[in-house]
Amino acid sequence: MSQSPPNPTPEPAGELPAARAKAAIARFFKFAELQTDFRTEVIAGVTTFMTMAYILAVNPAILSSAIFLENPGDLFEELVFATAISSATGTLVMGLLANYPFALAPGMGLNAFFAVSVVQGLGISWRVALTSVLIEGLIVIALTLSNIRTQILTAIPECLKHATAAGIGLFLAYIALSGDPASGGAGIIVADPATKTALGSFKEPASLMAIAGILIASALVARRIKGALLWAILATSLLGWILGVAPWPAGIAALPQWPGDLLGQALVGLGQMNETNVWDFLAVTFVFFFVDLFDTIGTVAGVSIQAGYMDENGELPRAKETLLADAVGTTVGAVLGTSCVTTYIESAAGVSEGGRTGFTGITVALLFVLSVFFIPLFSAIPAFATAPALLIVGVLMAGNVRAIRWDDPAESIPSFLTLVVMPLSFSIAEGLAIGFITYPLIKAFQGKAHEITPAVWVLAGVFVLRFILMALQSTNT
Repeated sequence: MSQSPPNPTPEPAGELPAARAKAAIARFFKFAELQTDFRTEVIAGVTTFMTMAYILAVNPAILSSAIFLENPGDLFEELVFATAISSATGTLVMGLLANYPFALAPGMGLNAFFAVSVVQGLGISWRVALTSVLIEGLIVIALTLSNIRTQILTAIPECLKHATAAGIGLFLAYIALSGDPASGGAGIIVADPATKTALGSFKEPASLMAIAGILIASALVARRIKGALLWAILATSLLGWILGVAPWPAGIAALPQWPGDLLGQALVGLGQMNETNVWDFLAVTFVFFFVDLFDTIGTVAGVSIQAGYMDENGELPRAKETLLADAVGTTVGAVLGTSCVTTYIESAAGVSEGGRTGFTGITVALLFVLSVFFIPLFSAIPAFATAPALLIVGVLMAGNVRAIRWDDPAESIPSFLTLVVMPLSFSIAEGLAIGFITYPLIKAFQGKAHEITPAVWVLAGVFVLRFILMALQSTNT
């Protein structure tokens, strides 16, 4: 009489559901097809988050000088919540719809423009300024759904896409090296009245910490340590805390402040628009629209080139879903009470760690949601600790210059101007603008105007018109 086979060893409690969940995640985000795995995606997401976690402190600090009830800063904690949730929303949409490892947050530069130029400079109520951001977000959603933004992304010449990627690399390196040491930045490159910029003082403790961090990051990358950039950030932060260069975290966790005084104020601003000069309002909305539009397009093109997402025709699969994420993030952010949300160049840090799918973004989004409970910890990470990661990513992205045909002036001159203007003007959009204007002109000088698509000529004309309007506005002021 045959014996029945022994019962298989039961799965330990909790392991089977976890394994099924991981398998489902792997199928949804196509881990096998994109040659990645759960651990790699999580490390990439944590790395991206760590390089851009500064936005949780910096964005509220900038906006709270203009968005307040009685005194500047009285809505700081609510702005932290708005920053985290708008960032999580845009990044979540990017991960789920586009399946790309790009993270989003309120854009640096746009937040300063909101606070300093719009509210303080023009005297526009912060509620009306939020209305402008809301309208801009809705316009961008419409343009994205109608495929106009996708066509703009596709219209970028191949050489300018590579130049944009390399330019973003230089931009990241410049950001990494030029932070103000007084506020914890690297201070390796500083402003100078005679030479514009100069080498900083190595007497600054923050600068020495940044240099130590760069050496740590370089060593880990050279040894091909998994999660090298994340470990470099953590090691440099810990070193700075131990040596007293940066203050230890004031705490680990704290209850978040619900943005009750910010929520829906963009809609309240609709009723206050009659108190604002209509031309000022339209001009402000146009600036928000233009910078948001081309910052995102430039960042997406550059990081996509770095990650190898562009197909053989130079097109980005799922471009509409990709560009929809920042539009949704901006719209939600305006309702929550913050300025325009855009794709962050720090996403390249996660890509360099092997992040290839939207699960990297999902990790970033979850960390942004959790961060509202851990603001004291994340806000204590000094700027000099993230500088090494940004610099190493800049090195990796600069390699895209190899794909530019430097022996062809129609490619080399616009490409060079694009990658140089980006860091020097501190704007991805401005660098892309210069490239778009010079590319068709030099092609025409070569007698190859027939090779230029109508879309490139139209975009070049739009950029020229923008510069003319900027010049007229500065003349009037």
